[in-house]
Amino acid sequence: MTKRRLFAIALLALLATTAAVPAAEDWPQFRGPSQQGWAESSHPPTTWSETQNIAWKTPIPGLGWSSPVILAKQIWMTTATDDGKSLRAICVDQDSGKITHDVEVFAETQLAPKNAFNSYASPTPVLEQGRVYVSFGTYGSACLDADTAAIIWKNNDLRLDHKEGPGSSPIIWGNEFILHCDGTDVQYVAVLNKLTGQLAFEIQRSYPLATLIGDFRKAYSTPTVATIDGKDQLISLGSRRVYGYDPVNGNELWHCDVPGFSNVPRPVFADGLVFVSTGFQNAELWAIQPRAAGPDGSAPIIWKYLRGAPLKPSILFVNDQLYFVSDSGIGRCLDAKTGRQLWQSRILAAATASPIYAGGYIYFFDEHGKCAVLRPGPKLDEVAENQLDGRILASPAAVGDALFVRTDSALYRIEKAKPE
Repeated sequence: MTKRRLFAIALLALLATTAAVPAAEDWPQFRGPSQQGWAESSHPPTTWSETQNIAWKTPIPGLGWSSPVILAKQIWMTTATDDGKSLRAICVDQDSGKITHDVEVFAETQLAPKNAFNSYASPTPVLEQGRVYVSFGTYGSACLDADTAAIIWKNNDLRLDHKEGPGSSPIIWGNEFILHCDGTDVQYVAVLNKLTGQLAFEIQRSYPLATLIGDFRKAYSTPTVATIDGKDQLISLGSRRVYGYDPVNGNELWHCDVPGFSNVPRPVFADGLVFVSTGFQNAELWAIQPRAAGPDGSAPIIWKYLRGAPLKPSILFVNDQLYFVSDSGIGRCLDAKTGRQLWQSRILAAATASPIYAGGYIYFFDEHGKCAVLRPGPKLDEVAENQLDGRILASPAAVGDALFVRTDSALYRIEKAKPE
């Protein structure tokens, strides 16, 4: 290991202890402050329509499937205009719905092909006080000043072949900006210094992906940081393997081989277990104990659920139960300790957005603007169905008494009307 890398690791470890903790009224990253879709202090309405409980609706130019993130009354997301050639960051005022910033971060003259289902602005930004971090995958990552939208740094060095377009969202841990780079050609985790945008180190995937053809090497998941046995671990899902890394230096702590690729759902850590959906082609839901047990560093598998696991939406842990919806709209609830199915029912049409838990209810959205609101429990208890115009692939955010939902054309603040 070079002296330069040792110095970078030491600096990142020192500054990791000074990371700001988001307030309960913020939603600063994909799946919120918990990384798992919880907004227990929020109490959004359970019923709405285009004419009911809509505080404001703001048209958003271009197309992007990044989820809205919120900090200090600012809502940020990314979008792509001019057929993807202008990659932009947009800020909306939380109270008024007015667009306060709309800036071009990257301009591209040549774009790689993508899946028609995807956008060129699908990775969700991550926020901290005064800073906005965005990624457009192979087209670059950047840090913006939250007040002025001025660009603080750009990094165009993390080039890869996504095949289907960018998907993995970045996270912040201490002084690190962390991004999965799992393409058909290269597979690694990039760790940048969040202050400068310079590469601190790379974590190469240990699975022998070179033995597979390109499509089977790629993945689109977002990592999760969990405190396990008193130390932070980076839980990272790539093609064919889920990893536990030391985020300070990138050392692999454990791994568990899974049968899938093109993995999208974000791992969940709860009750001492890591829960992952194994990816394409036939997704399964696995519970893994996050520590090395085998001589090769492999981790124990506690249980497997073999059907109906999501390919794109993440799963939700609430009160010792796992809730998820398949891409075809079948909702399921499992006992998190055993993997035993408690209920199963069609609740939606095709689904991509990840569910959230807010104010004692679970909110599931489908691609056609419908939301099913459920009360958690061992029996299916659907309390409402709601409909908005437009397509919904982005995951919602919940702050205070409001729900923020992005469609293919607009951002909504859903909230009960205040008495006059």
